[in-house]
Amino acid sequence: MAQKNTWENEYKNQRLITGSDKPQKAFLKYLKFLKKERNLKIEGLNVLDLGSGVGKNSIYLAELGANVTGLDISPTAIRTAKERAKENNLNIDFRESNIGSKLPFTDESFNLILDIMTSNSLSGPEREIYLKEVKRVLKTSGNFFVRTLKLEGDKNAKNLLKTSPGKETGTYFIKDLGLTEKVFSRDELEKTYSKYFKILKIEDHTGYAKFGNQNYKRNYWITYLENK
Repeated sequence: MAQKNTWENEYKNQRLITGSDKPQKAFLKYLKFLKKERNLKIEGLNVLDLGSGVGKNSIYLAELGANVTGLDISPTAIRTAKERAKENNLNIDFRESNIGSKLPFTDESFNLILDIMTSNSLSGPEREIYLKEVKRVLKTSGNFFVRTLKLEGDKNAKNLLKTSPGKETGTYFIKDLGLTEKVFSRDELEKTYSKYFKILKIEDHTGYAKFGNQNYKRNYWITYLENK
């Protein structure tokens, strides 16, 4: 319940999320990878967007012809996403759901699953459920895109781990938001995801997260995965 309240407050007040309508460059690059390296067209794919927020990535994919389902824990985010989809005459199945619990779908329902900075907020037990459930609902050889926080080279993350440690290893607590986040070293990232998926590619990139009136430089992992 605490996590739900945290994100509901965030979508109402927008202190952390950007509110941008455009997909991030790393995600657009991934779509090019799917087309060129995996010979995969977006049109007709069944896509699950975990932590879909107000729907920017779901809407973008639906406009390309994908059959999209978006899940988010925040009722406000889901309501806004539904309104935006309607405004764009798109049929997207947005649902309120916690990705750290059993997903309401049958086995092998999706060709592509997205996790763009969503599983960062899960606890250790929730993360295990999330990984098992993604594997279950993703088709064999289906594609899984993950963007998460990187530990190496991130001074802000290392400072937070020192000054505001969370209850679990590799986590910190942002008191003003009531939010716990997980950061991964490359070794931990590989060990966590390779238990369930084949890692196709891992890249890192730097971006900026805005909190209040200040921008913080952050490092991220971009991981391309295949269900095995």
